[in-house]
Amino acid sequence: MGSKQQYYMEYKIHKNRPGLLGDIASLLGMLEVNIMTINGVEDRTRGMLLQTDDEEKIVLLGKMLQKVDNITVNKLRTPTIVDILAVRHGRYIERDSDDRKTFRFTRDELGILVDFLGEVFKRDGNQVIGLRGMPRVGKTESIIAGSVCSNKRWTFVSSTLLRQTVRSQLSEDEMNDNNIFIIDGIVSTIRSNEKHYSLLQEIMAMPSTKVIEHPDIFIKESQFDYSHFDMIIELRNTPDEEITYESFTANYSDNEF
Repeated sequence: MGSKQQYYMEYKIHKNRPGLLGDIASLLGMLEVNIMTINGVEDRTRGMLLQTDDEEKIVLLGKMLQKVDNITVNKLRTPTIVDILAVRHGRYIERDSDDRKTFRFTRDELGILVDFLGEVFKRDGNQVIGLRGMPRVGKTESIIAGSVCSNKRWTFVSSTLLRQTVRSQLSEDEMNDNNIFIIDGIVSTIRSNEKHYSLLQEIMAMPSTKVIEHPDIFIKESQFDYSHFDMIIELRNTPDEEITYESFTANYSDNEF
């Protein structure tokens, strides 16, 4: 027997007869597979986080559930962040169908976004996250709240949250790989000086988490490109809001965008 592993199971209900969930729970009980969390994931779909120390039981479970009428198992796998949040919040995060590394949120989903960022920030290692959105939609606040959720410290490299911040050096304590580095892509490239840009290069090379607001301007005005980003998050006031830069980049520079 190995250590306990978590699995995500999701099934679609074709006919929701009384006792269906009870039957599935009984089957899991007989296999000694624990149900950690259970929730409806949008319409007629149920998601569960399961735990067992024997992977063969999960394979067997999948085969047995193929024989159960009224349901179809869609997913039975090691859980992704999206799976965990789907069970926790009862709904899926929207992903771009063409560009799988883009995730979309609206302002009324700030709670899910903070939870999502918290889970992403818990991962160790080198990751660059871009955060698109219009001014005052809640970008920086979400990053800070996500840092708190993941029990990580955050460090502003550049920002316009309180007043314009352009750092040219950080203390030894701040230059910690475990910190979340928050970078404003417009301030860091258009309003910065050489010292700031050299600090930026150093931070981008660190094996740490960097969150870059306005990633499109950052890419346009620096030598970094889209391939440097592991994930892009879009935050809108409403689902159909267009994220444009013309309206607020004038405050930073006279350049054409």
